[in-house]
Amino acid sequence: MKQNTASLRVVAELRERIRSGDLAPGDAVPSARRIVREFGVALATATKALALLRDEGLVRAMPGVGTIVRGERAPELSRARIVEAAISIADDEGTAALTMRSVARELGVATMSLYRHVPHKDALLVAMADAVLGEQSPPRAHRNGNWRAELEALARLQWDGYRRHRWLAPMLSMTRPQRLPNGMRFTDAVLAAIARLGFDDATTLASGISFIAVINGMAVGLQAEREAERDTGMDHDEWMRTQEAAFAPLLPRFPTLARFSTVETDLSLDAQFECVLAVVLDGLGARLGSRRSRDQPQ
Repeated sequence: MKQNTASLRVVAELRERIRSGDLAPGDAVPSARRIVREFGVALATATKALALLRDEGLVRAMPGVGTIVRGERAPELSRARIVEAAISIADDEGTAALTMRSVARELGVATMSLYRHVPHKDALLVAMADAVLGEQSPPRAHRNGNWRAELEALARLQWDGYRRHRWLAPMLSMTRPQRLPNGMRFTDAVLAAIARLGFDDATTLASGISFIAVINGMAVGLQAEREAERDTGMDHDEWMRTQEAAFAPLLPRFPTLARFSTVETDLSLDAQFECVLAVVLDGLGARLGSRRSRDQPQ
């Protein structure tokens, strides 16, 4: 009865959107997965709601497109729609839940229809990565030559993207880079900022790639942390409190660690990112100062 009430609530809301014109003839109706996210209902409830709308004659399933409001023909299946649906799945459940079949289910189409636009899952992942990397543009170079502020802004944009799409960092390779034009824009901007410091080309390249890699390495933990929160129902601080008794017998063996075990500080991934960013920028500043000292006449 509870599930039936929930499905009727969803139907009532979508019916009103259709009648008010918010969902016009030919528009795609929210998929079952999107209904789950928007209304906080079970997948079975969302599926039932779509079935009820079809029974009322308000919507229909269109092969290659999904469920649409009855009326004009909706846009055909495209690579962009496939990528958008795949990003939605990965954002919600991670890439472990991402398959060509799950994307097809999200779009309400046959799995084989996807292969006319995307040859395989690896190609889809690359397209997804480039799409989300293109959501934000690198900031323009500082006119006053403030390299630190410029690199800090680039790092924060990178971190923000990783936080919004937590599946992204683990799939990017620092040693075998993928063909990602939008990602290359950021790399180019980082190298341009460091190049203005006057290092030789090898030092500039190594410093730039290392700068990007450090942030990427920090961000790999974001997806694992989200999964841990889902599995345990506890955030970082709550989990740490439950582990105090387990760690206590070990601390006498590690006196330095024991000394710092009672220090109150934020050790969340966001806080660690801020600390690492400051250390990396300080290191570049120290290297710059050392080069200038060597270059000064004795």
